[in-house]
Amino acid sequence: MEENIITSVQNARIKHVVSLQQKSSLRREEGLFVVEGQREIEHCIACGYEIVEMFVLEGIAVDDEHIVVTPQVYEKMAYRESTEGIIAVARCKQHRLKDLKLKENPLMVVLERVEKPGNLGAILRTAEAAGVDAVMVCDPLTDLYNPNLIRASIGGVFSVPVAVCTSKDCIAFLKEHQVRILTAQLQDSYDYYDYDMHGATAIVMGTESTGLTEQWREAADAHIRIPMLGRLDSLNVSVSAAILMYEAVRQRNSKYQNYVFGM
Repeated sequence: MEENIITSVQNARIKHVVSLQQKSSLRREEGLFVVEGQREIEHCIACGYEIVEMFVLEGIAVDDEHIVVTPQVYEKMAYRESTEGIIAVARCKQHRLKDLKLKENPLMVVLERVEKPGNLGAILRTAEAAGVDAVMVCDPLTDLYNPNLIRASIGGVFSVPVAVCTSKDCIAFLKEHQVRILTAQLQDSYDYYDYDMHGATAIVMGTESTGLTEQWREAADAHIRIPMLGRLDSLNVSVSAAILMYEAVRQRNSKYQNYVFGM
């Protein structure tokens, strides 16, 4: 593989990877993104993503076809500090609402205008752990293949069914499939553990700064809240989403109904 080694950070392929890491517009335009680390790349492939190119740090042995790079070049490409010396360029998937396949009584999470990639990634990680059937990202302010999002999701972005759409289309989809809409909000709401989540349910979260827009509040079948017992009146959106997801898990699984998570 010596003839394929890249030694210059000015190499066009290296510059392209760096640009994909930094620019959401380029990711959208080319339909490509960057994934780092052996575990994440293996998970990405297992979930049906196509790997376009793979770059491996000099001295590391892998079975797949790849391009070798020097430590200086790898350091230029890598977004994370520790990625096991492997970086891949993969092809994005389409995340269309119409492609979601819902089972009976699905549990879904809807996120309206969540802007921090780390929060969205953390929610996807929890959704994977909780067995959530789908996550809908409405009117997004960040793209699904932002490197911070991929890192925070620990690969959850690859395996959880995700649809990206407008709030209007999402509301219509949920109504059409008779999914109950539970909006998380402080005003005019019930404590979350008092609402039945056994049936088809969508838990809807808004931004931390402004909450949900009026269209979601009006579309809701019920408004739920997490009690705030201290001086602060809100939680990080990823923490709130985790609490509500696992309440649904507790209710739906008989062996957990008398179990307090985290104890």
